[in-house]
Order: sequence, then structure tokens, then C-alpha cells
Amino acid sequence: MKQDLPVKVSKSSFKPKAFEYFRFVEEKRREILITDHGRPVARISPVDKADERELSTLRGLLVKYINPQEPVGADDWEAAR
Repeated sequence: MKQDLPVKVSKSSFKPKAFEYFRFVEEKRREILITDHGRPVARISPVDKADERELSTLRGLLVKYINPQEPVGADDWEAAR
């Protein structure tokens, strides 16, 4: 099976069309290589079944902070006393 080469996109082209490129990756199952002055800086690739299994172990572990600017355990900080 032939592996498709990644689609190269400059940062300046990627920014205004990011959601279109994400949809392209998802639907076409193709990788995008983002470049800055021709130099590769980031890669966007579709999630495969192995990735989904790894991500499923992380679901539910995120803690929601109501006020993320406040330090966690503010009473424990010397500066807050």
C-alpha cells in the first residue's frame, strides 16, 4: 500500500483556514505538514484506533477550575497570608 506524502501548508496559509485543514485531515485521513519559511514546524495527523485507546484512558481526568487565575491551595501560599 502506497503511503501518501503529507500536504505542505505554510503557517500564514494555515491560520485563516485552520478548521478547513482539520476537517481535511479527518475526512481524507491525510497528514498536513505546517511550514515556516519552507522549514517544517508542526505536523497534523489523523487519530487512529491505537491513539483513541490511549486517549480513552485520559478521559475524565481533567479537573475544571472555576477561576484559573487563583493559585491552587491559596491558603498554603506564604504570599497569600
